[in-house]
Amino acid sequence: MRTVSGATDRIVVVGAGLAGLSATLHLLGAGRQVTLLEQEPLPGGRAGSRHADGYTVDTGASVLTMPELLDEAFAAVGQRMADRLTLRPLDPAYRAHFADGSTIHLYTDPAAMETEIRAVAGPAEAAGYRRLRRWLTDLYTVQKDHFIGGNFDSPLDLLRPELAKLAALGGFGRLGPRIRRFLRDERVRRLFSFQSLYAGLDPGRAIGAYGVISYMDTVGGVYYPLGGMGGITGAMAGAAEQAGASVRLGTRAVCLERAGSRVCAVRTAHGERIECDAVVLATELTTAYRLLGGPPRRAVPLRFSPSAVVLHGHSARTWPQLAHHTIFFGGHWERTFAEIIRDGTLMTDPSLLVTRPTASDPGLAPEGRQVISVLAPAPNLHTGTIDWARVGPAYRDELLRTLARRGLNGFAEDLEVRELVTPLEWGERGLAAGTPFSLAHTFTQTGPFRPANLVRGADNVVLAGCGTTPGVGIPPVLISGRLAAARITGR
Repeated sequence: MRTVSGATDRIVVVGAGLAGLSATLHLLGAGRQVTLLEQEPLPGGRAGSRHADGYTVDTGASVLTMPELLDEAFAAVGQRMADRLTLRPLDPAYRAHFADGSTIHLYTDPAAMETEIRAVAGPAEAAGYRRLRRWLTDLYTVQKDHFIGGNFDSPLDLLRPELAKLAALGGFGRLGPRIRRFLRDERVRRLFSFQSLYAGLDPGRAIGAYGVISYMDTVGGVYYPLGGMGGITGAMAGAAEQAGASVRLGTRAVCLERAGSRVCAVRTAHGERIECDAVVLATELTTAYRLLGGPPRRAVPLRFSPSAVVLHGHSARTWPQLAHHTIFFGGHWERTFAEIIRDGTLMTDPSLLVTRPTASDPGLAPEGRQVISVLAPAPNLHTGTIDWARVGPAYRDELLRTLARRGLNGFAEDLEVRELVTPLEWGERGLAAGTPFSLAHTFTQTGPFRPANLVRGADNVVLAGCGTTPGVGIPPVLISGRLAAARITGR
């Protein structure tokens, strides 16, 4: 594994999202002196929360899986996650409603899930689920240490015994056809394949290796931190400060000062010059490239994931159909992906994720009130040419009416929408292509073909975050911070 050359005693980490905080904790654990810069007044990045008027709203990620990676980051500085965070397992992880009026609960416990599938789809489908669960587990076991959890110096690093095992498992075929080998019921198939949309991929076209995302959801389990998702990054920042890091919030990095091919200092918007031996840029990928003076040359242009329209609201009412996470699937599942990924148009038959975190943590809202968010996948700004300033409010109203028609009676009237976030707003917040999901996990943006965390022409700069290896989602982003630290420490 290649590492940063020269002295690496003083490190500046730019960005206090999950990747930057993970890198900071692993660097501190290796004895480095770390200064962490964050332009916002609170840590969080894509995993933040907003507190106002007695409500806590998660403004980014809402699905937490693989919490052992958080344990690992806290343990790097001799601390325990359990001393700073209380995680509640979600049971069921999701409730799914389908266009035919049926409902399936997605449980992590294998016996509970088998019983659920047997009740709604029959014993043959339950047996198929058992086989699928074993396949997903094998898929994760083969990939976790080297393909997901390791640094790549070149595509030749793929040539390991695990590559043959992954190929034998069908990791390089298509995910959709592979899942059809185990499951016949279209509803059940969706429950174990929709997760690839998190990686910007049509489940029918994603490679089988991305079944690991389904593993994280359906086998590893889904959790929620009491107090809101922003509590994760707050706890990590507190652990970093206790371990000796200088955490500077409300401080924007504007320039990297160079001496030849090395960065020797980071300058801030306040005019401060912070000397360093190495830098970790845990920012939006395009922000990192701007600080570096431009992106590296690539044979294949970068391709970004679809975006999302998100509504955040409050209500004095709840609906019995809503669990913590509830998916309302439209009838035309395959057409949805063609529309948002290839055609750049709105979904004509939307599939929607409704999150009600007060189902697990009533303290997020005043007594008797609910916090509810609606997420609708949408084209990113590169794919679609939608006039969001004009279309956004009308689409918001249509989404509310759609959910009312699907069983949430009175939803359009009783949900007080406090915020509408469209791809336009994501773009204004500095997210490339107006998407919070960064680069799509196409083959040419996977593993050693994804933008590398070592930067050509900048000998002591390392990238972290969802735009570099291993990719998008809370588990990969936490891993990216550890991988960035390893490029500096050699561990």
